[in-house]
Amino acid sequence: MSIASLGINFCGLELASPIVLLSGCVGFGEEYTRVEGFSNRDVGAIVLKGTTGAARLGNPPHRIAETYEGMLNAIGLQNPGVDKVVREILPTLDFSETRFFANVCGSTIEEYVEVTRRFDDSRIDAIEINISCPNVKEGGVQFGNVPEMSARVVAACRAVTKKPLITKLSPNQTDIRENARRCIEAGTDAFAVINTVMGMAINVQTRKPVIGNVQGGLSGPAIKPIALLKVKEVHEIAAPHRIPIIGQGGITNATDALEFIIAGASAVGIGTALFYDPLVCKQVNAGIADYLARHGLSSVQELAGTLQLPAPTAARAAC
Repeated sequence: MSIASLGINFCGLELASPIVLLSGCVGFGEEYTRVEGFSNRDVGAIVLKGTTGAARLGNPPHRIAETYEGMLNAIGLQNPGVDKVVREILPTLDFSETRFFANVCGSTIEEYVEVTRRFDDSRIDAIEINISCPNVKEGGVQFGNVPEMSARVVAACRAVTKKPLITKLSPNQTDIRENARRCIEAGTDAFAVINTVMGMAINVQTRKPVIGNVQGGLSGPAIKPIALLKVKEVHEIAAPHRIPIIGQGGITNATDALEFIIAGASAVGIGTALFYDPLVCKQVNAGIADYLARHGLSSVQELAGTLQLPAPTAARAAC
């Protein structure tokens, strides 16, 4: 099977590959065009950096810290604001090479709505909602950690756009299944599973947090087992509604990507791996294509959600 046959249909959009480059890892799509050997044609879509209503400077340093098998980051949503992104950045992107998804962030539902409305009136292909933002009107609790609040954001954004709406779910909540269910009822078209896991690092010499914001989002291979389970759980809720999932969290090679697809993902997101191997997407595409050919499968869709679970036992049911 050739790599050219890896195309998928995601929310009505034809993607050349199941690979999606994750928000915050490729800026506004231009960073990796400078890497020799990299091509936007190797990926199905690029998710742009998180965008808010007004420009934001972000958090104080340090913003990034390497951890064992992972990376902590607390950038603080530094971005130039939605007006500049729509007016100055989007016109520079080559939409003939790949798809581009916006990433919408906000501190209030009103901000989510305004940023979504601005992207709706643009060339952007789809809109991802980052609901892992603190709600300033509710004491700072993250929108994504409370199903009711998550659903309110999705419903409000759904009302102002006809573009595919992707809800990025947080693992830092009690019941991701219930959150997914409420978001489906509110009108989401797809999910991105998962966002980073909250963590911290300490400098034992100074006895101070390494990250200037004290805590940050943990990404990379360290969170892959968590992400896989969450994809499987969300798939149980999303599959009956034919809601696709971008599975993400620690994918560094084709085997990782295949695990997420088998667990229920229609597409796979790559982020932290790009920091040390900008050309990893070529290898992942080749590995997926080889697996499909060896197993007599004609498409990624044919493999998605084929996880074979053991029959329940009395002991397992009791838990």
